[in-house]
Amino acid sequence: MAAQLQLSRNTHVYASDGTNYWELPVLDGFSFSQSTATTEVSVSEMADLTGVSRRGRRMFTDAFEPAEWNLQMYARPFTANSLGNHTDEVLWANFVNAGAYTSGTRLWANAITKATTTSTIDFDDSNVSALGTFTLYFVLGACGTAPASYSAGPGNPQTIYRISGAVCNTVTMDFDIDGILTLDWNGLGSLLEEIPAMPSNWHAAIIADGIPHSTNNFIRNRLTTLEVTIGNTDQDDDATTGDANADSTTGDEFMANYALTLTGGSITFENNLTYLTPEELCVVNQPLGNVTGNRNVSGSFTCYLNSGTSANTSTTGTSADLFDDLASAVNVVTNSMDLVFSVGGATAPKLVIDIPTAHLEIPTHQIEDVIGLEVNFHALPSSLDATNEATIAYHAA
Repeated sequence: MAAQLQLSRNTHVYASDGTNYWELPVLDGFSFSQSTATTEVSVSEMADLTGVSRRGRRMFTDAFEPAEWNLQMYARPFTANSLGNHTDEVLWANFVNAGAYTSGTRLWANAITKATTTSTIDFDDSNVSALGTFTLYFVLGACGTAPASYSAGPGNPQTIYRISGAVCNTVTMDFDIDGILTLDWNGLGSLLEEIPAMPSNWHAAIIADGIPHSTNNFIRNRLTTLEVTIGNTDQDDDATTGDANADSTTGDEFMANYALTLTGGSITFENNLTYLTPEELCVVNQPLGNVTGNRNVSGSFTCYLNSGTSANTSTTGTSADLFDDLASAVNVVTNSMDLVFSVGGATAPKLVIDIPTAHLEIPTHQIEDVIGLEVNFHALPSSLDATNEATIAYHAA
């Protein structure tokens, strides 16, 4: 019998809540794996009277580690049912604990708010100890075959892997100047296994809108803009227009806003999930479920060092002003800036990330042909129990 080899580029990926099946238009380079935790017992002793010394060892499989998966997707907003949607919607819904999905209205119970051409994601419902889970299916050899005709198993065209209990752990947006906006998703799961077939009649519940062979919903990074303004009006406590004097000390004021033109940047959202696994003897233990850690939103952006003047120098600073103001604020424990990234520019399709109370680190200089600055930032909530670090809004054309 001829060998049945599978190629990564012939793969379709689906995510399911048990009722609906979202097709995920992933890029080449996806991965999934699951390893085991083992214990080694070895014998080390001196020689007996005959000169023999035992040197053996035993291996025990203690548990399955959580399955790990990674995939990349373009950010692709689209309009359906007169509402804004996006092709990675199910992953965001899991990441922010959006709850149940209603297929007839295309609405989620929480966290994702839709309007005519927009879909806005917040973290209001993400202060939970464990995230809901979904199931990931990787169908190898699926290209060119109708979903209803998938035939898996030895000697058949398709091989199907399933990750049950999947959760989204991190997602990174990287808006490189010459690329298309791509989101890098990483997650965990309870169990990775090969299955003989997809669930019965599953293909009738596939959601694949927004991923036709069209380019009108891709987002171009080069058009990205950034608005930087005072994030907390409490910083402007000396009643002087155009500065933010957080500590009433003269000489460390911030401008009201900064005019920056980006050359690149990235933002990472993290749930810091861990999986609990029991530790019983004589049993290969399975992961039980996920536990959330602290929510972390952080990133960086780069721009050229501009030491010129802005159009309105009384209120607007340059990148050189931003460096000088941050480096001079020696008594400001936590600065607060409102960062609004509009990836894709002013017109849709675009992705807008609003970080209202970002803490900026002192920029570092990049010594190249054109001197640049790299600014690291941390999205902070307004209080320890708040959930307003950021909002993400997809705008469909």
